[in-house]
Amino acid sequence: MNNTKGEEMGQYKIVPILVSFLIAGFVGLFSETALNMALGTLIVDFGIHETTVQWLTTGYLLTLGILVPVSGLILQWFSTRQLFIVSLTLTIFGTFIAAMAPSFAVLMVARVIQAMGTALMLPLMFNTILLIVPPYKRGKIMGLMGLVISFSPAVGPTLSGLILKNLTWHWIFWFSLPVLVMALVFGIIYMQNVSTPTKPKIDILSIILSTVGFGGVVYGFSIAAEGWGDPTVISTIIIGMIGLVLFCIRQTRMEQPMLKLQAFKYPMFVVGLLLVLICMMVILSSMIILPLYLQTSLALGTFAAGLLLLPGGIINGVLSPVMGGLFDKYGPKWLVIPGLVIVIGSLFGFSTIDLETSSAFLIAMHIFMMLGVSMIMMPAQTNGLNQLPRELYPDGTAIMNTLQQVAGAIGTAVAISILSSGTEKYLKNVTDAENPLNPLLAFTSGIHDAFIFAIIVAIVGLIVGLFIKRVQV
Repeated sequence: MNNTKGEEMGQYKIVPILVSFLIAGFVGLFSETALNMALGTLIVDFGIHETTVQWLTTGYLLTLGILVPVSGLILQWFSTRQLFIVSLTLTIFGTFIAAMAPSFAVLMVARVIQAMGTALMLPLMFNTILLIVPPYKRGKIMGLMGLVISFSPAVGPTLSGLILKNLTWHWIFWFSLPVLVMALVFGIIYMQNVSTPTKPKIDILSIILSTVGFGGVVYGFSIAAEGWGDPTVISTIIIGMIGLVLFCIRQTRMEQPMLKLQAFKYPMFVVGLLLVLICMMVILSSMIILPLYLQTSLALGTFAAGLLLLPGGIINGVLSPVMGGLFDKYGPKWLVIPGLVIVIGSLFGFSTIDLETSSAFLIAMHIFMMLGVSMIMMPAQTNGLNQLPRELYPDGTAIMNTLQQVAGAIGTAVAISILSSGTEKYLKNVTDAENPLNPLLAFTSGIHDAFIFAIIVAIVGLIVGLFIKRVQV
């Protein structure tokens, strides 16, 4: 049996396949995070409100939340080459429309098309790795993918800050376009089919329930920053939750479910999933809170703020393959638990920041946080997916990628809400209402509260991490 698997692995030109995914993933994720730095410029250019421009992020997340759960089914209907070409074509088409966009509506459509490409690319990338890379090498390869997933969002704000300093926001997309086209050509030449489509039955009701469930929860939490008292927020989350419950019940009763929930029967998959979700909540809540602190409390420009966060992002990206190699050698426990301790320590450091905090301290804390994340994310994810049997790979990757979107939306929404309520609470208790420093002190107090929330989440992660064991494959 092992020989057959070895022969199967030998059929594939692993390096060109991985390079195709690395290029496509890097540029796709770069344009996702780079645009965040241009939101202020877009408000002025299009004459729109902050809540409207936020739809460029919300719409992107919502599209991922709807399409990624269906990806497990899509991966079983089409070949690797077909999906790679379609996902990159969608990303290129969306990027081109965004580069030309004369209005907010056109840019919004472009973002949705880009998200459709990403929603196909991410599960396809992880599923392909699981199929072509033997388990004892997966840590290092998953680490390489982690380099792309971590490094791209890290350099995105800095590069976009540089672009916005000298050119218009359209150039964020113009710079991405030729690289995406190159990735598509490279993929057409080298991408191989690594799985045989089984074409399971399509259940329309499952797709509808999945769309209402995941879409409702992601959308509800994405707009929760506007206020939890909004009836739309509460009703959307409740409808989403009901949709998810009905979706799960239906999947367990079907002979050929759209998403095989049997993956949850594997304990290390569940532990790995929980750790990945906790990491996503910590990363995304910090990624929205830190730039706000730098630009509001410390009055830094977008480029300066981006530069300050760059070292941590680079270190996280560079160390991901190193941590993957250490995982292959020693297993997850000796990486995950120290990683969580480092993350908790760095978040505690962030919870003490004020108007006088030095840039060196912020860079150091961010570096420590991203170092800790590199020790947790890929080892936990790889260990969890390693426990699944081959036939559950598409479902396992779909579950992980979908719930990451949900966790990201929840983490961001809760962090912003805590920040807002902390700011308001401080302002209510001030005695010297005329002091112009008070709004800044209030905002910083809200930042402290948001980081305390992140500390609590990370401590929960540490408790979960104590149960992780190496999967024998």
